[in-house]
Amino acid sequence: MTTACHRIDQPRSRREFLSRAGAGFGAVALSALTGERLLASTAPNPSASKIPHRLGRAKNVIWLFMEGGPSHLDLFDPKPVLRKLHGQPLPDSFEQPVLAMGENNAPLLADQREWKQHGESGLWISDWLPHHGKIADELCVIRSCVSDGINHAGGVCQMNTGSVFGGRPSLGAWIDYGLGTENESLPGFVVIKDSNSMVVNGSRTWGSGFLPAVHQGILLENSSEPISNLNNPAEVSDARQGSKLDFINQLNRSHQGRRESNTELEARIRSYELAFRMQAEAPEAIDLDSEPDHIKNLYGLDDKETEVYGRQCLMARRLVERGVRFIQLFHGAGSRWDSHSKIEENHSRLCRNVDKPIAGLIRDLKQRGLLDDTLVMWGGEFGRTPMSEKGAGRDHNPTGFTMWMAGGGARGGQTIGATDELGLHAVEDRLHVHDIHSTVMAMLGLDHTEVVYMHKGRPERIDLNEGHVHRGIFAS
Repeated sequence: MTTACHRIDQPRSRREFLSRAGAGFGAVALSALTGERLLASTAPNPSASKIPHRLGRAKNVIWLFMEGGPSHLDLFDPKPVLRKLHGQPLPDSFEQPVLAMGENNAPLLADQREWKQHGESGLWISDWLPHHGKIADELCVIRSCVSDGINHAGGVCQMNTGSVFGGRPSLGAWIDYGLGTENESLPGFVVIKDSNSMVVNGSRTWGSGFLPAVHQGILLENSSEPISNLNNPAEVSDARQGSKLDFINQLNRSHQGRRESNTELEARIRSYELAFRMQAEAPEAIDLDSEPDHIKNLYGLDDKETEVYGRQCLMARRLVERGVRFIQLFHGAGSRWDSHSKIEENHSRLCRNVDKPIAGLIRDLKQRGLLDDTLVMWGGEFGRTPMSEKGAGRDHNPTGFTMWMAGGGARGGQTIGATDELGLHAVEDRLHVHDIHSTVMAMLGLDHTEVVYMHKGRPERIDLNEGHVHRGIFAS
């Protein structure tokens, strides 16, 4: 899957001009016959659906991103040996990690959790996530994730784009580029944060990098008005708004004439067209008040502690139902899962915020028959160390941490990989970020080695040519 480069200084032939003009007149005629307004360009739509390279079970992705780095040692990866060695220094037999805060001589810190096995699968989950126990058999827990980002900027960047350095396309942008959208009236890639705080690296986290700008994520607000200025003023009719848009579109397309290589201009034009279509469909899509009370309560909208993330999760379900391809829900925007101190207080509060809404999302997707087609992912940019920091916290740990997947063809009720006895390093079935990205694309029916974009003469991929699909995650 490649794209052609355009030269703004390359003149067109008379034959090409006539061909393009003829196609345009044909489109005008078709518009008149069908009674539809001609909003879009006669050029190929970059967001149009494309045929996957092979059949994949998943059609959509919901990524539950816990920004700051949740502790796998206190949630999904119990370590009895860590309890035995509590307060002692890291044994010499363990490779010393590179720590963000440099506290290499800090003593080991045991967890204070109660652990239970849940579901028919007997999946280990701590008491910080009691509602997750009800969905244990849907979860494929990956305990051996690895990344290269030691700090938040590099970690968030790599987990989202494949590189610790900014500027590359995000996973959502790659998937939108590879598969397109199923709904022309809603964005193909939507991002929702849990607060006014900005995610580390800002909008580059969900940006399109060198891909056409039309594939970047669209940020919705987690409030009573997720999309600002969605509705027209009372004195502006749909017909008036449509005529205005037609005129703006005509000017924009004329200006774009010999600037087809400017993907930001193309994205801006299409954003006007999408905004007009969204005015008709988006109000219904984001209307959570239309949901019955028992569904709202399932997501925790009846509780102040769970309401915010519950709204995000319920919104995600509604967007999936309407064909939005990739939805990323950030919790802890501003690195609030970062627990260098007071991890008991910090993680206890944050887990209460997300536990019930996430379990509600999985259960709701399943009861509606949507879980088979929807891949749900959970995790942050890295995990936490077994060594203590500031007495009662944990440092960043990119050398071994946990993520989980559910639905979308993932085999639930299983654990993939393992960390060492202290939870410091992944030692079995290591999955680097590149492998995770490659596997997600495979679950959507995309061969990551074929989803290629030519950038400055080089074929570029999401995995930087290093990823491998982990087939053990797939259901048989």
